Amino acid sequence: MAKLTKKQKENQSKIEAGQTYNLADASALIKEVSNVNFDPSVDIAVRLNVDPRKANQMVRGVVTLPHGTGKDVKVLALVTPDKAGEAEAAGADYVGLDEYLEKIKGGWTDVDVIITMPSVMGKLGPLGRVLGPRGLMPNPKTGTVTMDIAKAVSDVKAGKIDFKVDKTGIIHASVGKASFDAEKIAGNARELITTLVKLKPTTAKGVYIKSIFMSSTMSPSVEVDTKRFATD
Repeated sequence: MAKLTKKQKENQSKIEAGQTYNLADASALIKEVSNVNFDPSVDIAVRLNVDPRKANQMVRGVVTLPHGTGKDVKVLALVTPDKAGEAEAAGADYVGLDEYLEKIKGGWTDVDVIITMPSVMGKLGPLGRVLGPRGLMPNPKTGTVTMDIAKAVSDVKAGKIDFKVDKTGIIHASVGKASFDAEKIAGNARELITTLVKLKPTTAKGVYIKSIFMSSTMSPSVEVDTKRFATD
């Protein structure tokens, strides 16, 4: 097992073992222990009491973080020529159709989100093996398959993210950057967790949110008190 550096030990000592923190204190603490020489992402992991193998317990959705993600999200709009101007005006980084379909077929996936139209989805089907594993396949449920291209692009650029529970029952999401004010990190995290609470499956019994941990890139994790979000 690798030994902790002096800085890592110092950071770890600031987090009280076995202690849970409210979102405000956890966000402030993450900023304090995120002393690397770049601006790391702040991530949250929420363990839910659901069985993702059951279709009626799958938790998936979208949320617009009130303070954005802090990331420059690269958006590809796969649209017909009549929608190209709309996509460009809304801030899409790449706009087109057949030429980008060919690039993707060749393995190009240098984007964060792909937005398209219902009429184009048929062309994307054969590219599922490229886009699926990277989480890039557009989906009507996340608002990335729509006729309102401008709104979809604007929402993503403003901080809209999608999330999906993994096979172990955990939701992983980025809620900002360590350079954000603690209040903004907490606000983003609260918006995500509140959205998860609203999406609780009716078939999920018992304590819904089992644990919440916040961390940044290369930092120790901080456990967040779940009582504020308790739902039985």
